[in-house]
Amino acid sequence: MAKTNWKGGALLSPVPAVLVTSADGEKRNVCTVAWTGILNTNPAKLYISVRPSRYTHELISKTGEFCINLPSSNLVRIVDFCGVKSGREVDKFAVLDINPEKASVISCPVIAECPVAIECKVVEVIQLGSHDMFIADIVAVDVEEHLIDENGRLRLEKAGLFAYSHGSYYILGKKIGSFGFSVKKKNKHANTTRKQNRSEAD
Repeated sequence: MAKTNWKGGALLSPVPAVLVTSADGEKRNVCTVAWTGILNTNPAKLYISVRPSRYTHELISKTGEFCINLPSSNLVRIVDFCGVKSGREVDKFAVLDINPEKASVISCPVIAECPVAIECKVVEVIQLGSHDMFIADIVAVDVEEHLIDENGRLRLEKAGLFAYSHGSYYILGKKIGSFGFSVKKKNKHANTTRKQNRSEAD
């Protein structure tokens, strides 16, 4: 199919819509970030990119800590509000009735209403232009117990997460595969059953 050519732009999609918490003493904030992702497995590292003008940038620059909170879809209005209102103007925890909880390692709070919190310590800041990238070590992950099955496996699909795509929010859809399924060896019993079915059809 024919494609229209545009100049380079920030059009990767979909992306996460996460709530980033930060604090400096009694000052605290929560903001929405979409420019985020995993950078490395061992040691575990991720990044967030934040405009220098944002209040969150100021707090993280002072403390070197932040937390990525993964919101469920029922928090989408909170996510949107935190993306358009500045923490310099309003205490979003108070206005939105968000409950801060003590993190396990870092000093800034985690959000009680979010099923997963990823605690981070900054190791490097890269000035890119419109945004500064905070590269951070993941020092702890806090997960609601109902997302962990009897075998200790994380069932993140039960968290009701959503994504941001070109100005809109979308609930994640149905499962269409799992990692490695394209090269996974087929079950011998299933193969035998299919052969028998074909023989009977013949």
